[in-house]
Amino acid sequence: MQISRFTSAFGFHPLQFFRAIGGSFRYLKDYLKFKKSLAQNNSIFKLGSLYPCFHDWHDAGGQASGHYFHQDLFVASRIFENNPQRHIDVGSRVDGFVAHVASFRKISIIDIREMQTKTQNIEYFRADMMNTLPDYLIESTDSLSCLHAIEHFGLGRYGDPIYWDGHLKGFSNLEKMLKSKGRLYFSTPIGDQRIEFNAHRVFSIEYLLNMFYGQFDLYKFSFVDDKGDLHEDVLLDGEAIKNNCGCFYGCGIFELIKK
Repeated sequence: MQISRFTSAFGFHPLQFFRAIGGSFRYLKDYLKFKKSLAQNNSIFKLGSLYPCFHDWHDAGGQASGHYFHQDLFVASRIFENNPQRHIDVGSRVDGFVAHVASFRKISIIDIREMQTKTQNIEYFRADMMNTLPDYLIESTDSLSCLHAIEHFGLGRYGDPIYWDGHLKGFSNLEKMLKSKGRLYFSTPIGDQRIEFNAHRVFSIEYLLNMFYGQFDLYKFSFVDDKGDLHEDVLLDGEAIKNNCGCFYGCGIFELIKK
């Protein structure tokens, strides 16, 4: 696993490489068969440039599971149901969650990276959420989301500055952005607490609850388990907290209300 991660970082994917070697023989066979079929049937299509795709034979038609699939759909449905006056997102996936929300309402998004958008329902701001929060963002919304993002803060992965406590700096600013009684939809990896540098942090549920304490009330908790399945509205009792809902690398989805 460690070797594979390093080779992938340098652009070499061993599994894809060996699949491509095997796939090239199938590709050539299919190409010759298809070319012959075109000639025999006097097709009005001509063959253009070659565009080999060796890996799609091994993939399923889609994947309706996993952290991003479930959190994006689930949280978007919660925002639709609650219908806030304004919704701001910090760092969530644009081609997933943000797109879901933008399909039925306006959404403002904040990211440390540059982004261009001409989508009518998406308003973009560039900001480093570990810096001092601008005045115009303080208590600026009654609804806020930060999905699968806080675990990256301060690790440098996205060009952000290095801070060992970047997640705490970022979370403090999330709290400042919300109005009293506003809702924060917050998700992050859960499991045995650790840092896998420079990809992400994984948090224990106990640590997260302590991070929320005094600032937020927990309204609803759901999670995606290690198999990629969603568990909605789960009671966080002592055993669930102690064993992180049985997750090594799960996704905790918290709906929090600011005090």
